[in-house]
Amino acid sequence: MPKYFLFLAFLISCTGISQNAIAIKGKICDSKSQLPLEAATVYLSSSADSTVIDYTITDKKGAFLMNTRKITKPFFLKVSYVGYQTYKQQLSFLSDNIDFGVITLVENSNTLGEVVVKSEVPPIRIKKDTLEFNASSFKVRPDSNVQTLLKQLPGVEISEDGKITVNGKEVNQVLVNGQPFFDKDGKIALQSLPSEIINKVQITDTKTKKEELTKSAASSNNASINLTIDEEKNKGLFGKFMGGYGTDDRYESSALVNYFKKKRKISILASSNNINATGFSMDEVFDNMGGGRNENVYINNDGSYGIGNLRFGGGKGIIRSNMVGLNYADQWLKNFDTSGNYFFTNATGENQNRTKWVKLLPAGNQTTISNNTTSEESFGHNLNFNFEYKVDSTATFVMTTKFSEANTKNKGVSSESTADDSNQLLNDNASQVSDNSDKTNFSNTINFNKTFARKGRYVNVMFENINANEDVGGLNKSVTRFYQNSDADDVRDQIRKNRNNKDSYATEIEFAEPIKDSLNLRLGVYARWEKVSEDQKTYDFDTVLDSYTAVNDPQTNFFSSTMKLITPKSGFTIQKSKFNFDFSVGTTISQMDNYSRYLGTSTVLNRTYIFPYMTTYGSYRFSKSKSLRLSYEYLAGFPSALQLLPIENLADPLNTFVGNQNLKIDDGHNANVGYNNYDYATRSGYTIYAGGSYYNTQRVTATLFDSSGKRTTSYDNVSGTYETYGGFHWNKSIKKEAHTFRIMIGLNSALSKSKGFTNSKLFEANSVELKPRVNFNYDYGELLTINPSYSLTYNESKYTNYTVRSASNVLHKFNIQTTNYWPKNWVFGNDFGYSYNSNIVDGFKKDFYLWNSSLAYSFFNKKFTAKVKVYDVLNQNQSATRTITPNAIRDEENVVLKRYAMFSLTYKIERFAGKEKPSEKRFMMY
Repeated sequence: MPKYFLFLAFLISCTGISQNAIAIKGKICDSKSQLPLEAATVYLSSSADSTVIDYTITDKKGAFLMNTRKITKPFFLKVSYVGYQTYKQQLSFLSDNIDFGVITLVENSNTLGEVVVKSEVPPIRIKKDTLEFNASSFKVRPDSNVQTLLKQLPGVEISEDGKITVNGKEVNQVLVNGQPFFDKDGKIALQSLPSEIINKVQITDTKTKKEELTKSAASSNNASINLTIDEEKNKGLFGKFMGGYGTDDRYESSALVNYFKKKRKISILASSNNINATGFSMDEVFDNMGGGRNENVYINNDGSYGIGNLRFGGGKGIIRSNMVGLNYADQWLKNFDTSGNYFFTNATGENQNRTKWVKLLPAGNQTTISNNTTSEESFGHNLNFNFEYKVDSTATFVMTTKFSEANTKNKGVSSESTADDSNQLLNDNASQVSDNSDKTNFSNTINFNKTFARKGRYVNVMFENINANEDVGGLNKSVTRFYQNSDADDVRDQIRKNRNNKDSYATEIEFAEPIKDSLNLRLGVYARWEKVSEDQKTYDFDTVLDSYTAVNDPQTNFFSSTMKLITPKSGFTIQKSKFNFDFSVGTTISQMDNYSRYLGTSTVLNRTYIFPYMTTYGSYRFSKSKSLRLSYEYLAGFPSALQLLPIENLADPLNTFVGNQNLKIDDGHNANVGYNNYDYATRSGYTIYAGGSYYNTQRVTATLFDSSGKRTTSYDNVSGTYETYGGFHWNKSIKKEAHTFRIMIGLNSALSKSKGFTNSKLFEANSVELKPRVNFNYDYGELLTINPSYSLTYNESKYTNYTVRSASNVLHKFNIQTTNYWPKNWVFGNDFGYSYNSNIVDGFKKDFYLWNSSLAYSFFNKKFTAKVKVYDVLNQNQSATRTITPNAIRDEENVVLKRYAMFSLTYKIERFAGKEKPSEKRFMMY
């Protein structure tokens, strides 16, 4: 019932706004041609201090309509359009509707460079391929971070897991003055940089380095954000230091110091905590609590955690982490830009896992119940560097180098048992394992581009290498007992030594020749050489020698795979003002030489593959705010050497893997379509998208179960499988004086058909997923924020050739965040969430509440902030999940962080151009 009152209140509020608003309208045209100017920015600003009051954007007919509030003091009506002089008209007040008729703009005499008076920068500009926001035009609280600023921009949405979308396009790159800030993913920049230093937010389609250098249209459907630093703030020292201690010996500490001086930027980041956080958030309310969702950190399926593309190790359960990072960017010489970062990471994780796993079979299912206690400690070094040198106006050289080194130690004690449908015990297992792994990875990507006098003619050369090594040593003590056949019990007391190597070298050369101004022909060739090897040795415990020296031949093997691949290709590109189209076609020829040595037998298996290469993508822009995008790609996937070679992998006593030398490559097609429409005049828009992959041939597993539940897994090919997705997203913003409403409605869906073999019978799984979601946000000036959201995830799979015909699950998630900024210098925040998992099996709790609360007080001109926070106030947090796959249903529970209270103290430093930060407010727009 409360949700209906909330929706009714929203409708009443919207109605009240439309009734009290004052309408300003008109039409913007070119002074000479009298043609309408689409996407001109029309805005109102105060005559006293140039503060932006309201704004809108013209449509394709040049018309604008702005619903604003009553204005009692003098103000300006201004119109800005790239390449034209800014139009300005002063008015004494605004109390009634006004029709300005036709307003003409005069083209600048010099359009090579746009000179704009700072006080007249419009809130938003739409250029050819760039959407630009003026940060000072959007109201955020003092001391807010960049992520808070982005949430205020029209068309920008940030989900609870930190994913950013702009007009429906997912953001996969965030830069600061054109350079990465620790990582291109941008999570650290969004969470740690204060919004007040940002001058502009520029949004473009994400391009590869090759597309940037050749000035080609973007091939991806992702967006890139570039944050430009205010010139006055681009020289100074700023950062924060924080430390906190709480109940149950919970602690957190972090430090971030930034030194900016024009092109040179140096940042140092450090943190230490035992609350599953990376520790650098500048969120003044929830910082590293994140409502249990923690936008700063993600947990991988393998248990590691990280930020963006940076992995920090650790595991599921309770993570204690330490981190030190350095980011550097500078221009060493003229036209020679450099940037890089270094991270040292250390993480220790402890977890207890409980799982119920139902394996679907044609003639009766098997259920495995397991309990695991694990601990893991990891140390890592990550170094990245980027060099870009503009040799001259026609040639550019770019080199990106990455190096990583990691050591991981883990220990585990586990027990599991498997029974059939009649609850008859098939097998059980008890094990104690410990592993120690060392990994190194070194890679380079080099790109050289040379353009010529004729526009569109260029030569592009790319080279990349990847060199990776891993050494793994482990101790395994296990006992596996079989109850339904004559198989002897499997007792192991052994050590394993594995060495894995990968060396890959690739190059591509492409030449483009313009046929017309908008048409380019391309010729190119791509080549790659790659070698992968794995040397596995197993030694059993020798009771006579009292050491691990007895070679276990069935569990000792060596294999290597060498691939030589070449793809000659050609294509063309059409680039017009509204239409872009790219088509490439070729033939891939690959030679794959596989070798194995196992049980005294050497096997050589060579394969030659020839298949087509084809990619195409295109886009059409109906107007500045409406666009359509299409793409297609031929899919081909190679089997690995282990999937082909006749090696028995006996590492798991309950599952033996063996290759299939007759396995074919994947053969399929992928297509995508998307339509975007965002109207900046009404601050509303929507996105519709769909896509999927269809496989004529696909590699799948083929599993045989014996009478005691032991599996033998090989590989085979099937046809007629597919994976599709589709959905839509709609959002709208409404502003009325101090009231701001934002609503978002979306739907994600997926439909797939999977196939495989179980006990020599072909099975099919037809799966569907629906995920509707709604998010509503209300701001009352700088005093109050209310943000409720709800999502539902429905999964259903229907099976053939199984005793189970179908399986389904429904997950409900409701969350509401409230933040109160009154009285002055006080911040009181609450984050309340409820999750309900409908079909999780008995023995696992279906639902839980998660309530986080914090109270903060700032003093000494907000240099210090004292905070008390309570995580999981009701002490109900849990991690119980259900996963439905084509051949299994898995219910799982892991240890999670439970209730704690913590007191913390934060100190901020901000000195720009040698001056302390002024105390007055900067962002004033309502």
